[in-house]
Amino acid sequence: MIKDDATTTKAVTVRPPVPADVPALAEVAWRSTRTAFEHILPAAILDRKRPEDFARRFAARMDDLRIAVDSRGAPLGFSLMTGSHLDMLFVDPAAQGRSVGTALLADAVARGCRTLECFAHNRLARGFYESHGFRLCRSYRRLYEGLDLPFALYALAEE
Repeated sequence: MIKDDATTTKAVTVRPPVPADVPALAEVAWRSTRTAFEHILPAAILDRKRPEDFARRFAARMDDLRIAVDSRGAPLGFSLMTGSHLDMLFVDPAAQGRSVGTALLADAVARGCRTLECFAHNRLARGFYESHGFRLCRSYRRLYEGLDLPFALYALAEE
């Protein structure tokens, strides 16, 4: 079997990004962050998260980033890893329910993802990760943007 750098699932392809993808990924990150965290973070914090900030972060971490695209190449979501830890996995709100998150998570696990962290109050994300084999390791509080917030650490369950 020939292995390449792209994974395709149900018309969703996960691949390494190219520099030209960064602006569109930054917009996906911005929209996704606002939607996913509007019930968790104050508007003042969400308002400080700008597409250009995401673009700078992504440009510096291209090797750790993966992009999910549709059959036309339009970006649907992305993941960002540090070693075996999944730092970010976001799906554009308009692409939710199309197996984009599943494709991104499967790709991350294939690349060695074993842990991830999410806001304790992000019930949709927690349910998604738990339904894909991740188990809660611990709950704790930590500072995020100057706020003391509850978090959950997950690890991939060993079979």
